[in-house]
Amino acid sequence: MVDAIRGAHTDIQVEAHTGSGGVFDVVADGRKIFSKWDAGRFPSNAEILKTLGEMRAQKA
Repeated sequence: MVDAIRGAHTDIQVEAHTGSGGVFDVVADGRKIFSKWDAGRFPSNAEILKTLGEMRAQKA
């Protein structure tokens, strides 16, 4: 997923962190955009890329 984000959004700083207890959150600009805990599943790359694209469009 990190490589997909870096490939599509070269201006976004991406870091991967491992959490305990199955935690998997995706945070962009200080805002949680996906939580495995809340959704009960991992996100797809396409889902995260779409959300990041929408965030970028809102800033423009």
